[in-house]
Amino acid sequence: MDRRQLIAGSAALALFGSHEAMAQAVASSGIRPDFLPVEVRTREDVAPNELHVVPDTFMLYWTMPGGRAMRYMAGIGRPGLYEPGEFYVGAKKEWPSWTPTQAMIEREPESYKQFEDGVPGGPNNPLGARALYLFQPGRGDTFLRIHGTNAPNTIGRAVSNGCARLVNDQIIDLYERVPLKSRVVLHPKTAV
Repeated sequence: MDRRQLIAGSAALALFGSHEAMAQAVASSGIRPDFLPVEVRTREDVAPNELHVVPDTFMLYWTMPGGRAMRYMAGIGRPGLYEPGEFYVGAKKEWPSWTPTQAMIEREPESYKQFEDGVPGGPNNPLGARALYLFQPGRGDTFLRIHGTNAPNTIGRAVSNGCARLVNDQIIDLYERVPLKSRVVLHPKTAV
């Protein structure tokens, strides 16, 4: 990690606070408290209507006016596959289909070769109930997603092929809040 990445990652923590300083969720309906979305304060200068993923704390924020944000616990890309940068929501899909990328198949053929023709949308699909597709100007679809999962044990961990994931109930909530073209920032990791 270079100095620039360390500074950028530290800036993300300054915008949204440390994990310990965040408001604690109250459990209901048997859902783990850290899976529940929680409204938190941000600095007043944080722009509203943006998504920010802070990988060191496994948190995703949807910023709102007045120095507020909805905070969601997320799973992120595993080491070497998490791609920090600025993106925008170029597409949104309910119960999206999924096809592993060629890079995924080459990296782990035992896991992904069987799905090379794709998996239709539905409860057993790896993208879950909803997906926000991340694009970049000049690049188009990056094949990175913010999506749901029916595997809650992957939340709070770096296990994906680069995407950020929320439990299905929370991606449904987030999906309704986030319009197309919203800015998305995947902040760099500061922890090694």
